[in-house]
Amino acid sequence: MVDAEHAGERLDRALAALAGVARAQAQRWIEDARVRVNGVSARASLKLAAGDRVQADPPETAPSELAAEPIALTLLYEDDALAVIDKPAGLVVHPAPGHPAGTLVNALLHHVRDLAGVGGVARPGIVHRLDRGTSGVMVVAKTDAAHLALSKQFHDHTIERVYLAFARGAPAQSEGRIERAIGRHPTDRKRMSIVTRRGRAAATRWRVLQRFPKSGAVKLEVRPETGRTHQIRVHLSAHALPLLGDDRYGRAGSAFTRGLERPALHAALLGFVHPTNGASLRFEAPLPADLVALEAALARAERKL
Repeated sequence: MVDAEHAGERLDRALAALAGVARAQAQRWIEDARVRVNGVSARASLKLAAGDRVQADPPETAPSELAAEPIALTLLYEDDALAVIDKPAGLVVHPAPGHPAGTLVNALLHHVRDLAGVGGVARPGIVHRLDRGTSGVMVVAKTDAAHLALSKQFHDHTIERVYLAFARGAPAQSEGRIERAIGRHPTDRKRMSIVTRRGRAAATRWRVLQRFPKSGAVKLEVRPETGRTHQIRVHLSAHALPLLGDDRYGRAGSAFTRGLERPALHAALLGFVHPTNGASLRFEAPLPADLVALEAALARAERKL
């Protein structure tokens, strides 16, 4: 059912967001009469209203043309409907201009059985994304039904997501909530910003886990309530808490970030309802070696006289 967030949007754009697929794929479903609005086939340009019921009947899984690559990947869980992985930092999620291979999708095709084609041949199984530089837990769908069900949970913001982050700053409060719309930066298309012409509602909760006053840094627990592109990085930067190692939304590095080649952000926990059996699942991934080393360096600095 269409909520206020997607009211007024074109059917193809809203369907892509709701189903977690590319807009071009949503348009193909509509052209093939696989999508109905309030029980009736509709055009891609239809403007949706709040309360409209959108139903999709995706085609059978198509074989993928992407190559499976034996890229190292930690598999946390797998069954007939889904797989959960611990994504390493530095790995792009799916092929795109400049990254035709060597992506998480290529690795998944090697490690996960029965994945090819689910969710579209270019992004098989992908329900959500983590930035290239972000490590941590991701869930991957192995059937179209699981893909749609998990995508709906992400859209409805019922997924439990907990990130660990190391940021520059000394907040006066020990916790807070940032609620600022996010959209494309008005002059730099590679960046997102709270200063934008067409922003989408976004909210992020944060809590200080540890302070490192000598380094001017903090370790944070971050819980995004929405899922906008670069949301945590943008919100924390706008709140005077830029992530260490983030050269896009932060500042120049320091002695503590030497050897850190990405933003200090890790998806530590992911909780959701299993799309087939309804079980509540929670998966955790420990801090990777580079962030363990960063935390150790910050702790050492606190012990120095």
